[in-house]
Amino acid sequence: MKKKVIAMLLAAAMTVSFAVGCSDGKENGSDSTGADSSTSQDDADGGSQEAKEDAKTEEQPEAGLEKSGTVTYDIDLSQYDKGKVVRVWLPIAQTNDYQTVEEPEFDAGDAKTELTEDSQGNKMLYIEWGADADAANRKASCSFKVSRQEIKSPELVEEGEIGSDMDEYLKESSTIPLDGEVKATAEEITKGKETVLDKARAIYDWVIANMNRDESVTGCGTGDVCALLVSKGGKCTDINSVFVGLCRAAGIPAREMFGIRINDTTITGNQHCWAEFYLPGTGWVLADPADVLKAVLKNEWEKDSAEAKEMQEFYWGNCENERLELSRGRDIDLSPKQDGKALNNFGYPYAEVDGEALDYYTPDKFVYTISFAEGQ
Repeated sequence: MKKKVIAMLLAAAMTVSFAVGCSDGKENGSDSTGADSSTSQDDADGGSQEAKEDAKTEEQPEAGLEKSGTVTYDIDLSQYDKGKVVRVWLPIAQTNDYQTVEEPEFDAGDAKTELTEDSQGNKMLYIEWGADADAANRKASCSFKVSRQEIKSPELVEEGEIGSDMDEYLKESSTIPLDGEVKATAEEITKGKETVLDKARAIYDWVIANMNRDESVTGCGTGDVCALLVSKGGKCTDINSVFVGLCRAAGIPAREMFGIRINDTTITGNQHCWAEFYLPGTGWVLADPADVLKAVLKNEWEKDSAEAKEMQEFYWGNCENERLELSRGRDIDLSPKQDGKALNNFGYPYAEVDGEALDYYTPDKFVYTISFAEGQ
């Protein structure tokens, strides 16, 4: 009965929480070219919410309802003058425990095309138009069929120790340092906690209690944990990066998924980031404090309200079937390598014109669209 109540509450809350986008946000920039715009995209804010192989196979969360359809990228870079080399990288979803993805179909005319994979295992479609290409022909499309499952939390059982195969998920990145204030904060939050599960839950609850969603942030945010421990505000990459950073600093393997919500026909601005932590004896467990805080803001709830607490419990191990994982990892060098700096993450199409990165937060200037056709 309790699960039914939570499901009904979630559906009602998400209708309010995710019906409105956040395209008016601004940020100080990360790996984008930094052009602020009223068309800047946010984290997966349309409609209701409904892996790569894991390093270690253990009990997986129960799979629930599926949502299936076709995701399509349409790219138009004809506005850039002839004589320029134009390169595009599109993140391509892959089959994992919670989603099934068919091989992509694509058409880029006479452009060079190649399906590639970066050093972190992310799959992408690379497209290149040479300097001699007709500018009007710089158009491409790419589609792939997906089926995504609702995730239901497994019984959280802690057994054994964290093995060396989890070392990758205990490392710092350019935006997630594990010393200084991050380490001190993690130690304070987990003081007196003896188990991995208790420590992870303490961090999850602390993030929800102490952080807030900030609508002024562009896109999903940069996830700069040191800055966020001061500001205490951001969007999904920000909030979930704090969770991941504090977990890692406390010795708990954690990671982020970057994807898009498949909850509407037009999903260009529906990017979203969520997190998982590793519990020995159970495996990877989903946690999404950012969506809790988004629901709190959109529904004007108090954090200690019954509605907010129900949402807090739901996103501790569960999630709806309307999110599609596109990539993992931070500080990404694409394949073939981009001329620009390493990407903070690969949740958006990325392109360069004569080596200069385009601002993927402004898809109407880039130009690209992303669509979803359910059941097709």
